[in-house]
Amino acid sequence: MNESIRRLLDQITALEDDLRQALSEQPSAVFFQIKGKRVEFEHSIKQAHKRLKRNFFYWLVSDRPQNLITGPIIYSMIVPLLLTDLFVSFYQMTCFPIYGIKKVRRGDYIIFDRQHLSYLNFIEKFHCSYCAYGSGMISYVSEIIARTEQYFCPIKHARKILGTHKRYARFLDYGEAENYQAKLESYRRALSNAD
Repeated sequence: MNESIRRLLDQITALEDDLRQALSEQPSAVFFQIKGKRVEFEHSIKQAHKRLKRNFFYWLVSDRPQNLITGPIIYSMIVPLLLTDLFVSFYQMTCFPIYGIKKVRRGDYIIFDRQHLSYLNFIEKFHCSYCAYGSGMISYVSEIIARTEQYFCPIKHARKILGTHKRYARFLDYGEAENYQAKLESYRRALSNAD
């Protein structure tokens, strides 16, 4: 990778960090506080939320029928999601310490907080929890696989691919053979304090 690309990647990383920080500091239109794992709204907002909650039976008959029909298909995906989560977590737990790779924290990726929204009925909260688990778990698994790829093969593909993980842009160019073993070792050492 040439030096100008490396500088641009460093600038992008710094800008992404700045953006994340600015977004976390940005005042929300809705006033809430995070207390431990609990989200608490101002009393007036909480009361307004409760008034907006749709009755379950009204929701059931007024919601789109295709949602009810496809529900069993959607929720059957929990089996492969849980199995993937179980196997990948076991892999990380057993192999990452051996490789010297910092473990990925599940809690940074799988976050359940939508159940505190009192304007959702219990089925909507269940939907939100399912989606939070599914999308968070896929991100969690992606980061574990990305760290594994950085350890074993931090080389870009010859063809351009879509949807790469955040580590991919810093990988070695396809065919960049000079000092490959030394560069591979530096990639591996970097994983001991990976973020």
